[in-house]
Amino acid sequence: MTKNAPVKEHTHREIMIILSGLMTGMLLAALDQTIVSTALKSIVEDFNGLNHYTWVVTAYLLTSTASTPLYGKISDLYGRRIVFQFAIVTFLIGSFAAGAAQTMNQLIIFRAVQGLGAGGLMALTFVIIGDILSPRERGKYQGYFGGVWGLSSVAGPLLGGFFSDHAKIFGITGWRWIFYINIPFGLISLVVTSMVLHIPKMKREHSVDYLGAFLLVASVVPILLTLSVYGPEHGWKDSRTILYLVLGLIVAVLFYFQEKRAKEPILPLHLFNNHTFNLTSLLGAVIGAGMFGAIVMLPLYMQVVKGYSASDAGIKLIPLMLGILTMSIFSGKSITKHGHYKRFPIAGTAIMTIGLLLMTRLQIDTPYWQVAINAVLIGMGLGLSMQTIVIALQNAVDMRDMGVATSSNTFFRSLGAVFGTALFGSILTNRLAHYMQSGFAELAKNNPQALAGFDQSKLKALTNNSALIHQLPAEVQTTVLQSFVNSFHFVFFAAAPVTLAGFILALMLKELPLRTNEDYKKAKEDAAGEQLG
Repeated sequence: MTKNAPVKEHTHREIMIILSGLMTGMLLAALDQTIVSTALKSIVEDFNGLNHYTWVVTAYLLTSTASTPLYGKISDLYGRRIVFQFAIVTFLIGSFAAGAAQTMNQLIIFRAVQGLGAGGLMALTFVIIGDILSPRERGKYQGYFGGVWGLSSVAGPLLGGFFSDHAKIFGITGWRWIFYINIPFGLISLVVTSMVLHIPKMKREHSVDYLGAFLLVASVVPILLTLSVYGPEHGWKDSRTILYLVLGLIVAVLFYFQEKRAKEPILPLHLFNNHTFNLTSLLGAVIGAGMFGAIVMLPLYMQVVKGYSASDAGIKLIPLMLGILTMSIFSGKSITKHGHYKRFPIAGTAIMTIGLLLMTRLQIDTPYWQVAINAVLIGMGLGLSMQTIVIALQNAVDMRDMGVATSSNTFFRSLGAVFGTALFGSILTNRLAHYMQSGFAELAKNNPQALAGFDQSKLKALTNNSALIHQLPAEVQTTVLQSFVNSFHFVFFAAAPVTLAGFILALMLKELPLRTNEDYKKAKEDAAGEQLG
């Protein structure tokens, strides 16, 4: 029997170098979730592809979310570095091809390739951190990752707007740079991880559950399509919506039975016997829904109601980023110093709920400083919760399950984000139609002169092109804006119970003693096999 290789101790300098490579990769993956949104108008105009524009976002989301659990398990079997580098290369190929796309269909396909790589970048970043740092020590570094998430939420719409506002940059169409900009940063991440990322892997026979992997993807994709496309666009009672949902659930049942009999399951079912795994998965979904609900709705309020440009709306999200960054750093240092983590997701979900409830007080004339305070609170809640539950999870599972457990948490957070975005988007659309109808009925009753000569058929176009709002007559404009404000109120009222559910889940979380460096070193030595080259 081969003797286990000694576990390498990383110096602080090496850890910071590794972190720089990992954070670069994660920034790219997180950035590409939002950077396309403000560039879609330019892309659609170039390709005349209005009918398929939503798929530019959805294709990325589908493949990144569906592939996330696969990366964790495969990296458990074959080693972190090689799988992480595969994800980087896949992401870079997708980025270059998307930038060079000549048709809308090509762009959608290459965005899917991008997403396939992004799933690994997002999942394996936290897995690798779990490999090189004990749960007790990990806290003081987690602020950096909170900062990356916060930065991506601001920089995505900002960069997308900047590039798309320029017809040509160095002779290349402006919007294409939202993909080309990934290449140098991805190459840096590739070089850094090649030089310093050396993590032991378990020495054992490999048996890849290919059927399980296929069934997992085949169940997740139709469910995601239901949540992100067919439900919001065609209605939740539409036959296609129901068909895709039922299909996804049937395949999910088949996946369950396959995992029960597989020698090396893609998603080991024994993880669901772990109290912490179950709670952190649910918490991840709740936080994902809350996070993307805020990140999507806040810029929309800024642009539609306050009249800011896409770039300015991105800048106005800086308080959200500051909230995430400061509380990530604070909670991380506190965990390292005191060894307690349960208090932070409890406080975080409570503060998020308060921030969302305060958002229900927004009006047409609300000053920006009030919006900023609310955004800070939501950011603080995210910063206290997001990375903390990952530490709790990694501390509670065996080293052999580190990869699949961590990537599963990322998967459930992404699933929550998809669900939250779809749910809140549907609520906004439905309530907007209601408030528009009632608002104009009241206007016609109280001030019929205001509607004289106004073609109300134009109102439908407003939902697709909010820029038209500020071209309306004053009384009509006020009615439309108030309808949007009332709809946003309803959305935030709907989001608050979601994060409140997270607060209840956080209270149920069991606080286990955090493994120290010595404990962690022993656990890794017990699990480690040959050194990854």
